[in-house]
Amino acid sequence: MSRVSVQGLQVKMGPLSILENLNLDVEEGEFLVLLGPSGCGKSTLLHAIAGLLEASDGRIGIGGRDVTWADPKDRSIGMVFQSYALYPTMNVERNMSFGLRINGVPRREIARRVDRAASMLHLKELLTRKPSQLSGGQRQRVAIGRALVREAKVFLFDEPLSNLDAKLRGELRRELKQLHQDIGSTMIYVTHDQVEAMTLAHRVAVMREGKIQQIDTPSNVYARPANMFVAGFLGSPSMNFIEGELIVAPGGQVTFSKAPLAVPLHRYAFATPPVAGRRVVLGIRPEHLSLEIGDGLGGDAQVTLVEPMGSHLVVWLSLQGQPVSVTVPMSVDAVVGQRVGLVIDAARASLFDPGTQQRL
Repeated sequence: MSRVSVQGLQVKMGPLSILENLNLDVEEGEFLVLLGPSGCGKSTLLHAIAGLLEASDGRIGIGGRDVTWADPKDRSIGMVFQSYALYPTMNVERNMSFGLRINGVPRREIARRVDRAASMLHLKELLTRKPSQLSGGQRQRVAIGRALVREAKVFLFDEPLSNLDAKLRGELRRELKQLHQDIGSTMIYVTHDQVEAMTLAHRVAVMREGKIQQIDTPSNVYARPANMFVAGFLGSPSMNFIEGELIVAPGGQVTFSKAPLAVPLHRYAFATPPVAGRRVVLGIRPEHLSLEIGDGLGGDAQVTLVEPMGSHLVVWLSLQGQPVSVTVPMSVDAVVGQRVGLVIDAARASLFDPGTQQRL
């Protein structure tokens, strides 16, 4: 296990700066996920740590050693790519041991490492097969095994599951999590899939345009997003945003107001004292809303669409012309065109500045 330290990192591609003054510390044994949309710089950061991209400025340390200018082979890393990159003419055992063989590792040690990795990844019965005889999930296991046999200090994963179908992704995700629990190595994992991030990570670093927007535990990033980008990127459907203003009563009671809604905020932890009349954006996740439905019951919103999701419904509403999504049980009888009441769990709300988009 080794700590990874990135300080003031800058990576340029021609005149374009992809990463600028980026800082990141990954603790020993941590599973850190770099999460963000395509083009946000997460793979660039991973490749810079691996030595596949040259830093224009800054420092990269692995295990207390400065590796900023070291070759990838000298960084004590194991890397797994999105594509399996297996040698088609070699069987599984030869693919996994190839790097060890060219580095002159003794045969007995190679056999020990391959046997250990194959046991962890359920590959022992497949060691004599060639890649063409394997499923996509099995090929990715071999690619992971090839990295594991190096017994590296840090393992880097660049969207390793994105080429697999949903069922295989779920299976390999569980295996990766179990693998980390078994070997306890430092792992850095790149993905745009928030489910992978939330289920795998000790901490999540959400990136946008080459900058880390927030880094925290998955639960904190989800419950207390640092800004509207993080809030909107996590969650499916994404967080609802409703613009309104703050009302501060003489006794200090603060309320979010957007007709016909009035949401009390007495339990909200403001970073700065609230100001009456200030324009704010209320963020509330679909699962933190509920509906009031009944014959003759007037409502704040109108149902525009109902999406059955198997275990639940996603009900889309029009609130004064603004779309709002609500997650409700399958038993809720919501009908398109129906007027419904909207109930907000104020304790789960987030507030943002509409200008800076930062959390208040």
